[in-house]
Amino acid sequence: MNATLLTIRMLWWRELVKFVRDRARLFGALAQPLGFWLLLGLGFHGSIRLAGPSAPGSYLAYLLPGIVVLTILFTAIFSTMAIVEERRSGLLQAALVAPVPRTALVLGYGLGGTTLALLEAVLLLGLLPFVNGVHLTPSGLVLALGVSVLTGLAFAVLGFVVAWHAASTRGYHAVMNVALLPLWALSGAVFPIEGAAPVLQALMRFNPVTYMVSALRQGLFGPGAAGAVGTPAACLFITLLFTVALVLLAVRTVRRPLPRA
Repeated sequence: MNATLLTIRMLWWRELVKFVRDRARLFGALAQPLGFWLLLGLGFHGSIRLAGPSAPGSYLAYLLPGIVVLTILFTAIFSTMAIVEERRSGLLQAALVAPVPRTALVLGYGLGGTTLALLEAVLLLGLLPFVNGVHLTPSGLVLALGVSVLTGLAFAVLGFVVAWHAASTRGYHAVMNVALLPLWALSGAVFPIEGAAPVLQALMRFNPVTYMVSALRQGLFGPGAAGAVGTPAACLFITLLFTVALVLLAVRTVRRPLPRA
């Protein structure tokens, strides 16, 4: 047990050290979502009107929770992409032959990516004083941070699974972009589910990222905020189930033989 905890701690700490030493990684993970936020928020500022007593003050405010989730997704991509390179360099093989359960690899890499995602989410939440309609309470802050942690862990271990099978970083990026960007676009991050076409509404309700964005939105703007789907408790529960399912998938994946690079 001590060896397992030490392995998890070392992998977690290693991810933090790599992040601190690579300033371009921080810039890339924050600059692209911020660019999306300003471009979409200012571009559709006068085109999308949100009605209702719980509507945020502007489209920029409505878009912010989705941008925080997008930042978490990008952080997961950057944090787990290194697994592909470490497998080719032999570092991952060395970790696999260590006398510790392979589950420690999943938790170490997953918690490292989760910590980085949470740090960047907190940095983006620093934009809250510059948007209108924010109704942040202590319980709302706990909800926002909780769903950020679960979202970061879910997509960190998902990236772990994809990186485990990817033959190159190019292939990894291709798979993650094809999977993640549609999930994010159909999550209610960009437009409310109520105004979408029926087929998109069905896809959005089956999309687990919808409930991540909705939980974060209600944490920042209060229960029943415009664009939210379900209650905060229901959204958090669905997010938890999705995260647990992905962790179990990663544990099952890591117990199989490592594919050849």
